[in-house]
Amino acid sequence: MRLATVDKDGGTQAVVVAEGTVAPIEGPNGPFSDVGALLQAGEEGWERAREALTSDRFEEYEESALRRPVLNPGAVVCVGLNYKTHILEMGRELPSNPTYFSKLPRALTDPFAEVPLPGASGRVDYEGELAVVIGRGGRDIAPEDTWDAVAGLTVLNDVSMRDYQRRTIQWFAGKTWEASTPFGPAVVTPDELDYPGGLELIVEVNGEERQRAPIADLVFDVPELVSDLSKIFTLMPGDIIATGTPGGVGEAMGSFLADGDVVEVTITGLGSIRNRFREVR
Repeated sequence: MRLATVDKDGGTQAVVVAEGTVAPIEGPNGPFSDVGALLQAGEEGWERAREALTSDRFEEYEESALRRPVLNPGAVVCVGLNYKTHILEMGRELPSNPTYFSKLPRALTDPFAEVPLPGASGRVDYEGELAVVIGRGGRDIAPEDTWDAVAGLTVLNDVSMRDYQRRTIQWFAGKTWEASTPFGPAVVTPDELDYPGGLELIVEVNGEERQRAPIADLVFDVPELVSDLSKIFTLMPGDIIATGTPGGVGEAMGSFLADGDVVEVTITGLGSIRNRFREVR
């Protein structure tokens, strides 16, 4: 199943996506406002999504109507240095434990939105990533129980202001700029995916390939990350975990994003997000 959030009738609503069309997912008081609201409804939300999938309410939609699937997640946790190629290109040793940092939810933006290039930073970079959206969640989740706690997977671009990121040993300042981190276009449930072997991540900048890596190259994979984080805090429906980026980032090549650049991040089976970067005027 593919779950998304779209603009509709002056608001937003959760939909199920099938063959280029969408159907609204009706809750007890009308459509769920986003995928996050659906997940917070628990099994009732999933039952309503299954009903929508077999309904006659499907209609066409414009790509521009797609919003980020979860509008206001409770937590956005990112993993740094989680692909061997990226670790080596940054001159570091392979880690024995995951490196975590967080983003504010207001750092997120939509899968096809324009992303502002702030005048305060001259070193804006892309990082294509696989993202996990928590479903049932929980605390102290065993690795073998991970997929029961996960709603699905999606695509994310961890846009980074490298000059601010490198100001101190803490990365937060370079990672959480407002409306800088697009994700989507949909949350795809695990049963539809060949994880990890069938998934590959590709990033193009203005049509030029910059990153390509199999998801199987993750140092710490989805079950390990979900289990580990659930020891630290209770994972809640709609929480997001960005799993890290492979080699090929702009910083390693001394090439940063400029006005008008278009970055497209694609993961096999999950779709693509595509964003044009514009100077703030």
